[in-house]
Amino acid sequence: MFSTATSCWCPAMPLFRTSGEHGVKARPRRRSTRTLEWTWSCGKTDEDGSVLSLTRLCLLSLADNMKEVWVKDYADNYLDRYSFRHIMGPFNFLPGELVEELTWLLCTRKQLTRAALHLLLVPQLRGLSLESCPSLATSALCGYITARCQALCSLDLSGAQQLPSKILSKTIRCLAALRSLSLAGTSCDGCVIKTVAHHCRLLRHLDVSCCHFLSPAALLPLGGGPFCSLSNSPSSFDCTSMSKSSISPPCPELSSSFSASLSPLPLSSLLALNIGFGEQEVDAVAAAAYLLLSLPYLERVAMEGLSLACCLIQHQEFGETDEFSDREGVPRLSEVWRERRHRQGMDSWRNRREGAADNEDEEEEKSILWEGCGSESEEDASRDERPSCSQNQAEEKRRKRVLSQPGDECLTLRLRDVKGLTCDSLESLGCLCPDICSISVNGNDHEETRGRSQGSLLATGLQTWSGQLRSLSVQYPVSLVDLLPALQVAGSSLVSLSLEGVKTSPHTPLLEVIRACPKLRDLLISAEPPTTPQEEEEEEDERDEQDLPRLPSLCSLTLSFSYVHSQMKPVMSWMSLRRILKCLLTGSPLLEKLSLVSLPCPLNCVLQDVLHTVDLGLNHFADSTNFLSMPLGRVQHLNLSRTDVKMITVKKIMQRSKRLKNVDASYCWQISKREWLDSKKFSKVQVVWV
Repeated sequence: MFSTATSCWCPAMPLFRTSGEHGVKARPRRRSTRTLEWTWSCGKTDEDGSVLSLTRLCLLSLADNMKEVWVKDYADNYLDRYSFRHIMGPFNFLPGELVEELTWLLCTRKQLTRAALHLLLVPQLRGLSLESCPSLATSALCGYITARCQALCSLDLSGAQQLPSKILSKTIRCLAALRSLSLAGTSCDGCVIKTVAHHCRLLRHLDVSCCHFLSPAALLPLGGGPFCSLSNSPSSFDCTSMSKSSISPPCPELSSSFSASLSPLPLSSLLALNIGFGEQEVDAVAAAAYLLLSLPYLERVAMEGLSLACCLIQHQEFGETDEFSDREGVPRLSEVWRERRHRQGMDSWRNRREGAADNEDEEEEKSILWEGCGSESEEDASRDERPSCSQNQAEEKRRKRVLSQPGDECLTLRLRDVKGLTCDSLESLGCLCPDICSISVNGNDHEETRGRSQGSLLATGLQTWSGQLRSLSVQYPVSLVDLLPALQVAGSSLVSLSLEGVKTSPHTPLLEVIRACPKLRDLLISAEPPTTPQEEEEEEDERDEQDLPRLPSLCSLTLSFSYVHSQMKPVMSWMSLRRILKCLLTGSPLLEKLSLVSLPCPLNCVLQDVLHTVDLGLNHFADSTNFLSMPLGRVQHLNLSRTDVKMITVKKIMQRSKRLKNVDASYCWQISKREWLDSKKFSKVQVVWV
């Protein structure tokens, strides 16, 4: 079961033990008892209500016993005394997918320790994410990664601010198989990007968001060009060496020798928002335009200056960026644009030829079926119909005419997911990117709209992708009423909608928003509450609710209103919101995540009405499968902060939802400390209250 461990830093590690004196023999009786106790507490079901597989149960048992069994011997006797380059232990025999899942499971539980991570860094590991525990990412750990996991395809070091750029470069240099790399919020700089461009030639996804030492111009090597080479440098890093003397600054190496131009990386996703410290806007725009034109496979992008870059490409105003191109030593944008258009024309012509060839093959197959019915004269005539040299020349001339037609000057990009746009750039984006299915729009009060409202610009801009847009995010302090036309244009196909910073009033047509987006699975509205209070309108509650819109596919609902921290209770300024909430909760049986924060209306009575509806339907939901189709039957995460909800209502929800994991009742003024303490005895659901 266990093997020996070897090290190039210290003598060989003794036999890897679990716990106890001899190590090889475990305590099956005790471990079996712990596993049975844990399995009983978890109900033997997965989040979707299905019975857990044996593999899943084993992984959960491993995670549950990680600290006291699997890691204990290593942590007590070796962790801080030796530095082993390789450790041969029980996890070396697990498939890489299971090791990755176990690591993720420990991260989500906040149970991943330095010792556990050392043991889980095995050669078969293909994906490693430390985003949930960035403090574990140290220079020493990066050394272990480069020594043990050189076949990594995915690495996420987001938030590891303690890692210097030299260590990042040194690590990346040894991971040539990377397809996905996330360095968001790290000290990534231009030297790291050059290392990525030279050594990660298979990279498809790169996230460098919030890297403040990285300027927009430093991203240019990703698009290829006459950049530096590392291969001939005498001091280049050797991945097999783990000595400290092998750490050398990457930038001097990059400037020591030059080679032929690099081809662009095959990036399909590039996220680079909030980078640099006060860089000039023209640099961000020019860099974004260069990367849009030079990265042919780019489908997902979030960059500074993206809006103006789209307008610049659409109107071919490249002369404004010549100074930037000359300064950075890259081809001018007019040249890059011509090369991209030529490549697009060639690809289009090749696709037409392949399509024509396929049609000819189909016709030939049909003619073969009728071959026996034809005469010899017809067969002789068919032989004479082979393409001649003159016909080939004519075809070549036609191809050149097609490529030179003015219509081909309309360059199109492959972008499908775009973030960081403004309303006035949507028209240019629509011409460049007809295949967009996800878009994020930001705005401010000082944005130039040429006399048109933001809502009008948004509705006009989204018209291009009507019927195909699946995700829309709007971050702008505009009235929700003004956004309704845009949602009516694009809402029929939306599965995700996020509206942040919007303004509301007692007459905000939220029901019309729901009606315009019937396929939503995720809905997030972060809004300002109405400033004028609304009087009670009892007649609205007496209306027939059969015709109210429903969101039967909704899985996540967040409705949050801004508040003043010093004010305990929000002002009840939107009483009619109760009817909308009841409509959402009763008409969305698939809800798994529900967040209702600082509502400007009573919530407890709404939840009581929904639970009463559940009680009336209990006879129709006898088995567990149908029980999950009831309102609130699938809820796992519940946030009711700063509302008037009572503990008796929370307990009823705990009884109804068998999957509920946690409830946030912070600042709920009708819940006392005593009730909160009693709830911890009542159920194993985690309840947060302050």
